[in-house]
Amino acid sequence: MSSADCSRSYNQLNKFEKLSGRPPTRDSGSKKRIRWLQARRIFSPSCPNLRIPNRFLREGDCAPPARSGHRCVADSANLYVFGGYNPDFEEAGGSENEDYPLFRELWRFHFATATWQQVPTEGYMPTELASMSAVLHGNNLLVFGGTGIPFGESNGNDVHVCNVHYKRWNLLNCRGKKPNRIYGQAMVIINGYLYVFGGTTGYVYSTDLHRLDLTTREWTHLKPNNPPTDLPEERYRHELAHDGQRIYILGGGTSWTSYPLDKIHAYNLETNSWEEILTKPHPKIGYPAARRCHSCVQVRQEVFLCGGYNGELILADLWKINLQTFQWTKLPAVMPEPVYFHCAAVTPAGCMYVHGGVVNMSDNRRTGSLYKVWLVVPSLLELTWERLLKAFPQLSQLSPLQLLSLGLTHTLIQRLK
Repeated sequence: MSSADCSRSYNQLNKFEKLSGRPPTRDSGSKKRIRWLQARRIFSPSCPNLRIPNRFLREGDCAPPARSGHRCVADSANLYVFGGYNPDFEEAGGSENEDYPLFRELWRFHFATATWQQVPTEGYMPTELASMSAVLHGNNLLVFGGTGIPFGESNGNDVHVCNVHYKRWNLLNCRGKKPNRIYGQAMVIINGYLYVFGGTTGYVYSTDLHRLDLTTREWTHLKPNNPPTDLPEERYRHELAHDGQRIYILGGGTSWTSYPLDKIHAYNLETNSWEEILTKPHPKIGYPAARRCHSCVQVRQEVFLCGGYNGELILADLWKINLQTFQWTKLPAVMPEPVYFHCAAVTPAGCMYVHGGVVNMSDNRRTGSLYKVWLVVPSLLELTWERLLKAFPQLSQLSPLQLLSLGLTHTLIQRLK
């Protein structure tokens, strides 16, 4: 890699780049840090004062309406966004949205063409569309729990699976005792097992830990060896990370508190017990602020947290913790505006995408903005790929044979489809 390439790759680190969404109505102070892409207003030619809802425009011109409480996952080619909530009638699609104030829909942001598409799916899509949990397992999007309207009155405890290639939803028929009907829980897949921790019924917060064997489809309520006084605090809207042996709980809280990050609880899969781990503060800044309703992604042994709410303020910071040293590091990147109840996902190459969320408490305002930030130094392949797409945006219109003749690999061709 040349010195210019190295400089370019390092410059991409810790900088949020806006990809889609309307610019904020107020000056957030971020215009000096990022380049805003002006969103286009689409009007009906016959009636210039009638705005066509974004979600019903043709592919390439549309974008998901502003929302919160949704979830997203990513692979090498796409970001998938599912569900969400917005009480603003117009922003949520007006009378065209039969599920108002929820969004019963799946969106795809295609990285290669930088376009959104509402994915048409078959089968039974979940109706619990806020604060569910979601993971991508191969080509399968697994969605568990969540709540409908009113919050806490129509919770779920089923596992719905959508194959993102075949675009079909199925209900996973499971054995054993299911977890309670909850929302705001977090989950992670380790060695073919789906682990679900915490959440709330809307009235009671949980410390329950459940495991689903994805091969036998049997639920097990895990009961750690710790005494009742030695368990993590009950919580919701936390996040999970893992190192293969332990599951780590990061943040979360209740409607009246947010838990600090100077110590974290870890479930040891080998000993079936909870452990409390003291983390190491940033030498000059200390620990990250306590938070809930934040987002979290993992790249190998490093876990990244951004945004959230600490009970008083909406946060816009980005922190990293190493799961081997438990050292906290505050990264120089600052989100273009503080946000919580947003979602984030990371690609296999280490690029994080952040979408939506609540950006103003007094106005109860949500955003539909999408940002990306590189969490690791982009590889030469990724740098070359991004430059190629900018130089030849028509690549996605070529056939696989044409792309092969140009020297593209099968892996890169798959990213274009």
